[in-house]
Amino acid sequence: MPSITEPKLISGNANRPLAEAVAKRMSMHRGSNVGLVDARVERFNDQEVFVEIYENVRGEDMFIIQSTSNPANDNLMELLIMSDTLRRSSARSATAVIPYFGYARQDRRTKARTPISAKLVANLIAQSGIERVLTMDLHAAQIQGFFDIPVDNLYASPIFALDVKHHFKDCLDEVMVISPDVGGVARARELAKRIGAPLAIVDKRREKAGEVAEMTVIGNVEGKRCIIVDDICDTAGTLCKAAEVLMEQGAQEVHSYITHGVMSGPAVERVQNSVMKSLVITDSIEPTKPVLDAKNIRVVPTAPMFAQAILNIWGGTSVSSLFDHDTLEPLYEGMYS
Repeated sequence: MPSITEPKLISGNANRPLAEAVAKRMSMHRGSNVGLVDARVERFNDQEVFVEIYENVRGEDMFIIQSTSNPANDNLMELLIMSDTLRRSSARSATAVIPYFGYARQDRRTKARTPISAKLVANLIAQSGIERVLTMDLHAAQIQGFFDIPVDNLYASPIFALDVKHHFKDCLDEVMVISPDVGGVARARELAKRIGAPLAIVDKRREKAGEVAEMTVIGNVEGKRCIIVDDICDTAGTLCKAAEVLMEQGAQEVHSYITHGVMSGPAVERVQNSVMKSLVITDSIEPTKPVLDAKNIRVVPTAPMFAQAILNIWGGTSVSSLFDHDTLEPLYEGMYS
């Protein structure tokens, strides 16, 4: 048996910059070079996915870094085929590192004759040979139960807490955390607890999917610097509308912290033209050029957390320890001194 000295990383095409950043951070943590396994993930002319690995992976612990973001189906197939490739190449284990888990919004049947696609995707991943999943801010916590394999769900709130304390350090007593809907209260409460801020809720009512008919603010936001917290920003319609309602209720300014910046359709334009002073997203989905060029959109890195989580999984130590401020702060020391 070969001696296993380091975990090995392989990446698809969904978010190559994040995979390279994770490898770089792991190299810093380990004191030795941790690079991405040399492989090609390409398409045939009819768009079939083809994977070929150029390095020996027999007996190795492999970590596949691949978000299932847009195009969701292509990136999902890349993940499944990479997993099958590793299994047939006698890798010792395969862990799927999925910073953004696509299809997570289809986690239940909202009406008759509709699928639960998140469960289907979970089955596909497990059947492909994946033995563990590492992800961030699942849209619904119960998705962990859809898998028959271990799932480690990281949280962006510890990173956001560091960012808020850094950028609002002179006015932290004026900050109020806002949940954009009742379903996101637990996520918002977690950030509010970390920064010692009060909590308010924007209650939204929909006439049909994608359209908000009415919004009501539960809580007094007058004179507050409001921070909206959510897991996904897709078209940004609800987010921008919530910001307008908060300003109408007397908020001093509105900022948003969103884990997954899907940013589809008119999202970037809406954010740029909205009353929001800033939108902070993570790099769980590779930011497009319009997102990077937008003056009021800022991207915070997740590579330090994912790199340490991979090392903890590989070393058999606690992943939940990364949620502690004293553990996470040194990983982001270069950003938030």
